[in-house]
Parts: sequence; C-alpha cells; structure tokens
Amino acid sequence: MPMTKRSHHLTELGCIAGEDLTEFGAGKEGWLTPDAGTTVICALDAHSLAIANRSIVLILGWSDQDKHRVQIRTELSPIEAERITAIEWLVFDDIKVIAVGTSRGFLLIYSLRGDLIHRQMVYHRQIIKLRVCGTKKDLMQEGSSEEVCVVMPGVIARFDGSDIQSMLQRWFQDAHSRFWDEKSKKDLDDDENSYGRLPYQLWNVSKYGSCVDAAITGIMPPPLMELQSSQRYYCAVTIGDDAVISAFRLSADRKRSLVGAILSKVMPATFSTIASFSKMIWQSQPTPNKKPEENNGCHDFVPASSLTCLKDHPRKGEKLTLSPSGTLAAITDSLGRILLLDTQALVVVRLWKGYRDANCFFMEMLVNRDDKRPSSSHHIPGKSDYCLCLAIHAPRKGVIEVWQMRTGPRLLALNCAKGCRLLQPTYRFGSLSDSPYVPLEVFLLDGDSGQLSVLNRLLN
Repeated sequence: MPMTKRSHHLTELGCIAGEDLTEFGAGKEGWLTPDAGTTVICALDAHSLAIANRSIVLILGWSDQDKHRVQIRTELSPIEAERITAIEWLVFDDIKVIAVGTSRGFLLIYSLRGDLIHRQMVYHRQIIKLRVCGTKKDLMQEGSSEEVCVVMPGVIARFDGSDIQSMLQRWFQDAHSRFWDEKSKKDLDDDENSYGRLPYQLWNVSKYGSCVDAAITGIMPPPLMELQSSQRYYCAVTIGDDAVISAFRLSADRKRSLVGAILSKVMPATFSTIASFSKMIWQSQPTPNKKPEENNGCHDFVPASSLTCLKDHPRKGEKLTLSPSGTLAAITDSLGRILLLDTQALVVVRLWKGYRDANCFFMEMLVNRDDKRPSSSHHIPGKSDYCLCLAIHAPRKGVIEVWQMRTGPRLLALNCAKGCRLLQPTYRFGSLSDSPYVPLEVFLLDGDSGQLSVLNRLLN
C-alpha cells in the first residue's frame, strides 16, 4: 500500500491490519488502548510485532503485507486457568525468539515457527514483566551486564543473556539435525528438557510491599566493608502500592559475604543467630502445594538489602521505564504524575503532573545539530550527536509529548488517536558494541487503522 506522510513528526512504516487480529479484539473501538482493562500485550522488534491475548501469540511483520503470519497457541494449564501475562523478544546476532511469561510463573520460549524451545518454572507467582536490558562498562559501571529480568509481585529473577544464548544455539543446532532426521514432533516434546534448566538468581524485594513493576538498573559498588570483595552486586528499583519507589542492593550469589565471614570469626554466637534469622526470613515464604511437574520450581532466594524507600499514601507506583544506560528511570503513579529518578543517586530529579494512565519511553533525537555537523553530506551521526529525551503518551489527553533530558524543554506535542499505543523495540543482545551507533526510537501503533509509524529523530 502507498505510504503517505501524516505528520512531519511521524514517518509511516507499514500496516498490521488483518483478519487474524479479530481474536484480539481488532475492529472494536479502542481495542488497543493501553489502559488497566486491556488484555492485549504487545512487543516490538526491528521488523516484527508480537501481539498476545490470554492464550495466543500472533507474530507478524509490519513492513511486508504478504509475509506469513505465525499464530502460537501456548501450552497452558486449563485447570489452573493459566494465561499469558507478559511477552518479549529475545534477539541475538543470528537468533530471534519470543519469550512468554504466564500467570503461574512459567517462562516459555518459542521459535518464530511456533516450536516450544524451553519451558521453566521461575517462581510460583504471576510474571508481571519480562525486561531485557544491558548496561555497558564505563566510569560509573564496574562491568557490563546483559540480562532478562523477570518481575513478579515482590520477587525479581535475573537470567544472564549468555546462558540463554548458549541454550538457544544448542537447540537450533539440534533442530537443524532433527530436520534432516525427520524426527516427529512428539519426540521433540519428549526432549524439551534435554538442555537442562537455565540458571538464574531470585531475590525477595517485598520488604515494602508487593511490587507492580521493577528493573535491575545495573552493577553497583559493594557495601563499604566489602570494597575488596570480588562479589558482584546489582541495583534494583521497584514500584508498588505501598511504596511508590524503593531500591535494593542485590547480591549476585548465595555465598556468605565478607562481612558475614568476619562476624563468624569474631562473634560466632552472634553470627549463628543472624544466620538463623536470615534463613528464617528468606525461606519463610509459604510455598503452595506443588504438582510433580512443578517440583523444579523450587529456588532459594539470594540476599537483597534495602537502600531507600519513598512512601507517599495514597500515591501508588504504576509503570517503570529505564533509560538506555540504566541511570534514569521514568515512573508513573496513580496521581497522574511522572517522576524522573536518578538510579545512582536514588533521588527524584524531575516531576511532571497531569498525565494519568501515561506511558513513557526514552528515545534519542537529533536536536538543533545542523550547526555542529561536518559539511560532508555522508556524515553518519554517532552517539554524541544524539540527546536523550523522554516520550510521554497521555491517552486521556490524546497527545504525545517529547521532553529533553534531564531538565530540558518540551520539544514537541503531537496529537494522536484514542486507540493508539506507544511501543519500542526490545534491547538486542550484543548491541553494547554495535557500530555504527543505532539510536533508541519510539513507534506509534494506531489500533483503529493498523498503521505503524516512527517518531522522527530530527527536530529543527
């Protein structure tokens, strides 16, 4: 279909309209509106979109209307009324799959043909969010980190990206061999667990109440008494009903820390009491009766220590978005405010009011850069040419605004239809070393027309 330019702030890319979207509510007004009542979940990749309802995932390409669409009917428990609660793309150099989180705490990974690659119990709670992110080593970060963060009420799990990549490479190599051996699908299902469980870390972050969203923001320094320790720590930010914002230091392994070792030498009796008390705390979570298939869902918690907490009743945290470096987080709350959090200083550095039900994404734009560019028309912008911005979709106002970070002005305000949703491609593993630099973009999906557009990077 011919592309037309609706606005000089948007470039139309393609259309996702099709009869197969009827099962997801397409055709009804506002079916894609991102409010609390919607059951449709979306995940965007560079050239593909995944849309899910309670039990079905539809994978479609938005740039090629004739490309085959894949419908995945997930293997969920009808007895437990299990449903899809989160989806996300996992994109490596030569591998692309879709990850699904369920209401029973299962992580499912599917190929783009609909083959079930991996099924694993994470924890016996609903998976709220699957968050893929990476932080590069710099002056503020002691090391680089790429991970899949699984968010559940009061619980965070972390899967290392390299572990997932290794498992997927083994599966695809074996799948290629099975294709030539003409192995039946039944045999594939029997071998589904032959690659073993993916290792992961699990933290209890419910000290200030159950969280509704969370993120691991990067690697952080150890406590003062453990500066010489080689143990790695992560910082996690959570939001919820009881605490609008809370932050935790997450230990990377279950082994006793240097501080614990000192205590065991100097005050063995005291340490014994502390250890017993800690064990009581971390293992006091009531575990529901498990069926035999769920026994592999047992997983010990790794220690997490609280850093700070903001309680401001009746305000409740609703959604959290991380900047590319993880140093900033945009947090929406139930009072229609957006808080910009510095995740390293753990202080709120900016506040917007009057944005109920808002959705935010960080993006990078070329703002007033013409005078700084070389005269050559072949100049390719690098990271230093872009400035970090925050795109805010306020569905009640029917507007998208872009603000320059951290304290810059509003750069644009763009009207949008009621049934629109703001989307952003998932983080691609290995992109920490990508060259040339690929800036962070934000896309707009119009649910009524099926049109997908991208916000232009250049503003003059």
